[in-house]
Amino acid sequence: MQPTTASTETIDYKNVSFDKFIGDFKDTLSELFAEYDAKEHHFTERKFPDKMFKSIMDHVPLSVAIPSQYGGRGANPNECMSLLQAASYHSIPLTLIFGINIALFIEPFAKYGSETLKPEIFNKFLTQQHMGGLMITEPAHGSDALNMKTAYTQNEDGSYKIKGTKHWQGLTGLADYWLVAARKQSASGALGRDVDLFMTIDGLPEQHIEVTELYNNNGLYPIPYGKNEIDIQLPESQRLIPETTGIKMLMDTLHRSRLQFPGMAIGFAKRALDEATKYCNERMVRGNSLLQFDQIQNDLVRLESNFTICSSMCYRSSAFTSIEEDLALAGIEANTFKAVVSDIMQESAQILMQLQGGKGYLIKSLGSRAILDSRPFQIFEGPNDMLFTQLAEMMLKKMFKMKEPNLYEFMSNDSLSSYAAELFKENINISLEKGLPQRKLVLLGRTMAKVILAHNVITLGHSGFNAGMVSNCIDQLKTDVANLMNTYQVGTMSMPTETYQESSSWNDLLA
Repeated sequence: MQPTTASTETIDYKNVSFDKFIGDFKDTLSELFAEYDAKEHHFTERKFPDKMFKSIMDHVPLSVAIPSQYGGRGANPNECMSLLQAASYHSIPLTLIFGINIALFIEPFAKYGSETLKPEIFNKFLTQQHMGGLMITEPAHGSDALNMKTAYTQNEDGSYKIKGTKHWQGLTGLADYWLVAARKQSASGALGRDVDLFMTIDGLPEQHIEVTELYNNNGLYPIPYGKNEIDIQLPESQRLIPETTGIKMLMDTLHRSRLQFPGMAIGFAKRALDEATKYCNERMVRGNSLLQFDQIQNDLVRLESNFTICSSMCYRSSAFTSIEEDLALAGIEANTFKAVVSDIMQESAQILMQLQGGKGYLIKSLGSRAILDSRPFQIFEGPNDMLFTQLAEMMLKKMFKMKEPNLYEFMSNDSLSSYAAELFKENINISLEKGLPQRKLVLLGRTMAKVILAHNVITLGHSGFNAGMVSNCIDQLKTDVANLMNTYQVGTMSMPTETYQESSSWNDLLA
């Protein structure tokens, strides 16, 4: 999967309609993955075959994220989401490769990078299949990213020296460019509270980031992850310039990325629904297709609803995630979309594998592979339990600021949930208080997210989306909220038993 210079056969990506562009891209993916999926040994290889990946990149897919003044298609969120959807229908690793490039490098660099560097860098993406990524996570500071220890100092000539360790970056050792997050180090050695981003060019010796270890990651096989030792120097022009603070720049970047997760999920959600429906129609049990069984129908409705929810999130994200928008304060929707959509990916994979029985357990099975490939989505860019906790805390902060402790009353009047709150009144008509334990905050966050999603699904329905699918989806969300709030109301506060090693052998009790 090494980037290679595009051939003269590179497809005209700019002077065609988007329908033509994405249609040709889908046709190529269908042809390539039909051949790829037929060769079972590929599923455990650590990269896509070079010829296959080059054929994909000859369509210049990343052009959708590059502004038109630099030769791209214009950085239209709708085109970016549609590209991710097309890729995820065939491959979760492929859509993640595109997602990393688009949301974690191209978009932030286009928004905050130096105008003197953009033409050359983006030209390399368009003509030489170059790629980029983002380095934030450190071995001792995963979710606690703002306490990162990677530090930078500025030299007398204005250039910067950056030193630190990063790990678990997608495209480790493969990306040509990185955005590296670091904190300013004072003369005393103290690190500043703000965070800055620097664009590095890996092909320059003084900016090369050393990969000291490649991880043997389980799932997402074609994407390299590893440990990176940073000891580089780069010119002043390669520091990204925030509009206000570096932390807000970072949050704007991460929120835009999380809001684009639905694009990476919807294609897979549709593929899972297609595969499950086809299998259940063809698989005969006692003279009837699986589709005639009530529980099977319920599973298929669940897959259908997952696709509908993803559709509503894509519809919403396409409307307000352009790089011109400041998403630093969009944490509620960003957390909701990322956490829910990654849960949806995992659930859809589990349902598909279950429905296909023994066939689903084969390594070539889509569901089997997707269980491993989708699981990291629930962890990276913030573990879901943490994001649901933060979501509840942000909503509670708004409630208490408004002096409205009743969840139903608040969500009835909030712009993110007003269309849907009435549907859930029976379950969310409760008063909340400060100081809730985290386990209750997670349940509250999950509940609030479901109501927000119902609001988006209703909006999608008003725009003309399939009415039957909208109705089924709302029924599923109502069931989810009822279950969550029941657990919230009756859940205990059990604590781990410290002496669990004592008197805990059933075999000893037989004596």
